[in-house]
Amino acid sequence: DIKKATEVKTLLATSAEVKDITITGKVESVCQAKGCWMTMDIGGETMRVKFKDYAFFMPKDCSGKQVTMTGKAFIKEISVAEQKHLAEDAGKSKKEIKKIKKPAKEYCFEASGVVLEA
Repeated sequence: DIKKATEVKTLLATSAEVKDITITGKVESVCQAKGCWMTMDIGGETMRVKFKDYAFFMPKDCSGKQVTMTGKAFIKEISVAEQKHLAEDAGKSKKEIKKIKKPAKEYCFEASGVVLEA
C-alpha cells in the first residue's frame, strides 16, 4: 500500500511514529555535500529524509525527481546547531544561517530503501 508523501502529515497527526510505510513523492532538495539527506514537500511543509544506518546516499542532482521509499515517519525537534549544519549542507548563505536562533520541529523520514525514478 503506497501512500503519497503529502499524507504523512495526516498520519503523524494521530501517531508519534509511523513504521513500515511506503510513500511516493517528489524530491525538493538534496544535501550538496554528500547526498546524505533530501527533503520532500508534504503539502506546504518540508519533510527531511535521512537514510537508515547512513547506509546509502542520493545523487546530488536528483531534485525534482520522483521517488518511492520505505521506512518510518516521525516528528523530531531539531537543535539550532543541527539546523545550522543542515543549512550549510544545503548551500544556504551565511546570512540565512545566522537567522537560525531556536530549535524547530521537523517532519522526518528514515528510509530503509529508496527507488529513484528515471
